[in-house]
Amino acid sequence: MRSQGTDAIDWPAAIYDVLKTFQVTQVSFVPDGGHASLIQRVQADNGMRAVSLTTEEEGVALGAGAWLGGHRSALLMQSSGVGNCINMLSLIKVCKFPFLALITMRGEWGEFNPWQVPMGSATQASLELMGVQVLRASEPGEVGDVVQAAASMAFGGGVPMAVLLSQRLVGAKNFAEK
Repeated sequence: MRSQGTDAIDWPAAIYDVLKTFQVTQVSFVPDGGHASLIQRVQADNGMRAVSLTTEEEGVALGAGAWLGGHRSALLMQSSGVGNCINMLSLIKVCKFPFLALITMRGEWGEFNPWQVPMGSATQASLELMGVQVLRASEPGEVGDVVQAAASMAFGGGVPMAVLLSQRLVGAKNFAEK
């Protein structure tokens, strides 16, 4: 069971709306429970292409290729996947491709798995060291605005951006979940 707040704001829908507003047509992801609702929306949209990845760094290259082909892309991942992307983020930095990543956090609020804590603690600093600016959303009501700001900076300002979706927002897993 996930510990969710009582706020009924559908923040995955808010993210989806921002992606549509910014004409994102390709969304890549490694399957993640925190992004499940958003992934389902993207998969159901004939105007968007959902691409399931083997590893997160593939999404960085896929996004660069989408841009070269005239499309906008977003990468969905969990904080544990950020470590897989560090070397590939050189492509974004050197070639100055637009980059928008939406990252569900692990290793913080109520985490039961000690293996998630090190990367969860280092996610923001790791991204910033690679030249990616980071914004964070912790409340359902702020998700749309934060993702809107990041998408504007990524696609309008050419700034590599990541939005960290806090574990408190997404919900902490527990041992009973499989």
